[in-house]
Amino acid sequence: MKNRWYKDAVVYQIYPRSFCDSNGDGIGDIKGITSKIEYLKDLGINAVWLSPVYKSPNKDNGYDISDYRDIMDEFGTLDDFKEMLEKFHKNGIKVIMDLVVNHTSDQHKWFQESKKSKDNPYRDYYIWRKGRGKDGKKPPNNWTSRFMGPAWEYDEASGEFYMHLFAKGQPDLNWNNPKVRQEVADICNYWFEMGVDGFRCDVLTYISKPDDLPDGKFNLGLIGDEHFTIGPNYHKYIKELNEKSWSKYDSFIVAEAIGTGLKDAVALTDENNKELDSLFHFDLANVDAILQFIPKKVDLVKFKKIINDRQNLPATTWNSNYYENHDQPRSLPRLADGGDLMEAGKMLAVSLLMIKGTPFIYQGEELGMTNCAFKKEEMIDVMATQIMGMFHKISPLLDNWAYKVMLKRARDHARTPMQWNGSENGGFTTGKPWMVVNPNYTEINAEKEQSDENSLLNFYKKVIHFKLGNEIAINGNYIEYLKKNKNLFVFERRLENKSLFVICNFKNKDIKFALPEEINYKNCELKISNNKDAGKLESCVLKPYETRIYELEY
Repeated sequence: MKNRWYKDAVVYQIYPRSFCDSNGDGIGDIKGITSKIEYLKDLGINAVWLSPVYKSPNKDNGYDISDYRDIMDEFGTLDDFKEMLEKFHKNGIKVIMDLVVNHTSDQHKWFQESKKSKDNPYRDYYIWRKGRGKDGKKPPNNWTSRFMGPAWEYDEASGEFYMHLFAKGQPDLNWNNPKVRQEVADICNYWFEMGVDGFRCDVLTYISKPDDLPDGKFNLGLIGDEHFTIGPNYHKYIKELNEKSWSKYDSFIVAEAIGTGLKDAVALTDENNKELDSLFHFDLANVDAILQFIPKKVDLVKFKKIINDRQNLPATTWNSNYYENHDQPRSLPRLADGGDLMEAGKMLAVSLLMIKGTPFIYQGEELGMTNCAFKKEEMIDVMATQIMGMFHKISPLLDNWAYKVMLKRARDHARTPMQWNGSENGGFTTGKPWMVVNPNYTEINAEKEQSDENSLLNFYKKVIHFKLGNEIAINGNYIEYLKKNKNLFVFERRLENKSLFVICNFKNKDIKFALPEEINYKNCELKISNNKDAGKLESCVLKPYETRIYELEY
């Protein structure tokens, strides 16, 4: 039976390729991760999520898997993984792996077999269809890839197309085939038996497609979403997977719920449905973007409403909260208003860690790592290169505009190597790093912040230590105040006659705070603040990016 351990967890996401390189080849690896477990324990987190470490040709940085039961050569061996897993567990840290099963790599043995002939036993592991038009070379429908262009690739040998909702090297699995679903359950059980504690499921809401594959409608630049986002058999397939695998272990299953909204959250995660434990939504990640990638200024009122709506879902659901991950640009300066970004980082830490749910911290977020001023040729992620390439085809006059957009929104920003110290390459590697190291590593790095008691890193430690095991922080009801205030995020976590009252100034200027009239407490104690002069809870003027946590008794 699940004990829901994840409700009192702070999860740290590791992007292995960029975390720590142990052998000087310029690529992060598993032994590098193992060498930093003491750092993670000291930070206070009690779970990690590893982006994919499986064998992969790396057409999408590991999200194209060629063998689900082995480790990418660049990262090490299966024995290295087992050693790492054992050390994490000895240090009280659970391990969540990435589960990428909407698609595989085109180098996976299943797909290699599938391509051989139309009657191959593995043909139906993937979605193959005849083309349209007199010559059969027009795609079977008008669906588009998430990376732009058609969602189909023509295979000359068989005269048919295969579907790929992402890069052409990532063919979609056919979940309508029960053999595929059993393969997925077996993969999950393989890692559970090894000791893994859960999975973050990549683009899981895309797994079910209708057999007739009808044309789709144009939606925010993409076509077909209405047919495969929570498709016709999605719930059936996830319940089956839960029964065959997930429910047999004390696991945490959180899905990337791409394409879903608030109305879908209960159906996807209600504990009574026996499907997912939680999900990642994208409403907050896109609060500063139009069509998901064109930058715009953050509207704090909208930002707070998104959080409030999710916080007030039924108690049988559970939130997973994040500001950063491997697919998003850095929260600094994205969610800040200029000025002292380290103080902004402290305020963001409180706002993230004190709302209800399981918080996910992305590597370097605790240091205040920022977006990088890339040269155009330094952005190497498939999404950035394909988007810039698409706009170039429309008109070369759009090149500079597309480049400036990617300077704010490219996934590359999150993938620059971890900044461990002020030595060359930020201490990430002794060799040539696989991608650009942000030049600000001399100022923003773990070693420097460890020795500074007022650093962002040490502030994170304080807030994490305060949160874990705190019943109010785990189970307290969420109540928002000053909802229409464009500068302040103010909320309370109340449990019986006690509460945590949280104030966050999102602006780089002094802001007046008026204590809500309904707050009538008996006792009040300031627990955490980034202002050493913060006093008792009352109306006051907050400093730029000031944040406070009070414990109240009613």
